[in-house]
Amino acid sequence: MRFLVVVLVSNVLCACAPCGSKAAQYNFKIEPDPRKTEVVLGVGDTILVNVWGPENRDLNAEVTIRADGSITIPLVGDIKAAGERPSALRKAIETRVAKFVKFQPGIEPVTVTVKAWKSYYSTIQGEVQRQGLYTSERFVTVADAIAMSGGLSRFAKRCELTLFRVDPQTQETRQIPLDYDMLSSGKRRDMNIYVLAGDVIDVP
Repeated sequence: MRFLVVVLVSNVLCACAPCGSKAAQYNFKIEPDPRKTEVVLGVGDTILVNVWGPENRDLNAEVTIRADGSITIPLVGDIKAAGERPSALRKAIETRVAKFVKFQPGIEPVTVTVKAWKSYYSTIQGEVQRQGLYTSERFVTVADAIAMSGGLSRFAKRCELTLFRVDPQTQETRQIPLDYDMLSSGKRRDMNIYVLAGDVIDVP
């Protein structure tokens, strides 16, 4: 009997505990909006490289970024592409090609176009209908990502979600607290941040 009372009291205390307090205090404005910058290339992306001039058409290539993060361009050889933005990759290729080809001044000699964007993925794990790795051809928000997984299960701790995000500079993992009820109800629209490639959403 005493054990039953203890369990009941414990459950009452848990129910009365503030839900989503960490999420409510977090400053979501510091999280980036990927729509405002160039995409970051990654493994599996397919890009088109075009070098200006009919005499240079042999240098044109359609390449997919390999598992080692590199691509191979005729005459240029291997060059790192994963983690680069298309404009930065274009400049790197242009610098290498300029050693062999003379370009006319005032003309952008190299263009890099993203044909297939496969490296934008996130993982949703825990108490959702369908755990797994999800990809998209457009940027998705936390609410979008959860909807893609079929939504939360009835056992989910709805106010204790965590988004794990690796800082590309330091490689440190940050934990971003989320409260699904506050997010989905619209009470905290700022909480519905955009998911970045490699993010993991954990639903306990």
